[in-house]
Amino acid sequence: MEKLFQLASDIAKLWSNYGVSHYLPGIRNTLILALVATAIGCLIGFVCGILNTIPHSKNDPPVKRFFLALIRAVVRIYVEIFRGTPMVLQAVFIFYGLPYFSNNQYRFDSMWAAAILIVSINTGAYMAESVRGGIISIDPGQTEGAKAIGMNHFQTMTSVILPQALRNIMPQIGNNFIINVKDTSVMFIIGFMEFFAFHRQLVGLNNMYFPSATIEMVGYLAVTLTASFILRWVERRMDGKSSYELVQSDQLTMSAGTYNYPDRGTPFDERSPEYRERIRQSLRNRNGSMRGDR
Repeated sequence: MEKLFQLASDIAKLWSNYGVSHYLPGIRNTLILALVATAIGCLIGFVCGILNTIPHSKNDPPVKRFFLALIRAVVRIYVEIFRGTPMVLQAVFIFYGLPYFSNNQYRFDSMWAAAILIVSINTGAYMAESVRGGIISIDPGQTEGAKAIGMNHFQTMTSVILPQALRNIMPQIGNNFIINVKDTSVMFIIGFMEFFAFHRQLVGLNNMYFPSATIEMVGYLAVTLTASFILRWVERRMDGKSSYELVQSDQLTMSAGTYNYPDRGTPFDERSPEYRERIRQSLRNRNGSMRGDR
């Protein structure tokens, strides 16, 4: 129990000294980096998904088949490399590899640009597979119907398939954002000051590693839980209302006059007064004629 009081005292001391100047700016930088990188990564994933699903056949010109095969190969290599290697090594190769291969002629002048590029490319590799799975999950009849009304591949993807696929992959988009919130902690390797980098800097000054790590743990957990609640709310909004009314009629057919509502009381409806009166009159006439014959 005494240790818990000591931990609370150390956390309070750290927060009072560095909360506003270090921890809060670190959370802000982490959130901005995760949001921007996830958005750009989603865009990369959607582009790769569209390119991967361009239709082709044996009857296509050789040039088209060659370029489609080349595009698919490039996308596959990109996905496999960035999914199969740790982000910390990707950061090292991109940030330090550029000046190495250019003999220091080119380098990243902005840490923000370097961090956003690294996290976005990594996220795009995962999103490319998520988008491909989301597109495959859509009924092929949707694509056939779009082509039947004259849509090309790009129009079919942007107007028919991707809006439906977006709902299917929405949980994965939220999952990638939460992963990015945590994985941005490896950006300290290139000197980017985010939440975890401030923690490493502070423990080097006061040697209070565990109390500072506790603040980090609570901070990351608060951010990810808040993001989870917001994403679930967005998913429910995209699903729409749980109670709805099915359309029982075709308005175009009604206006053409080829369909009638029984409850409207039209002359052709067996439940309308006009129809029943005609039936009664017909029965009376028939009964009267039968009596006359007798």
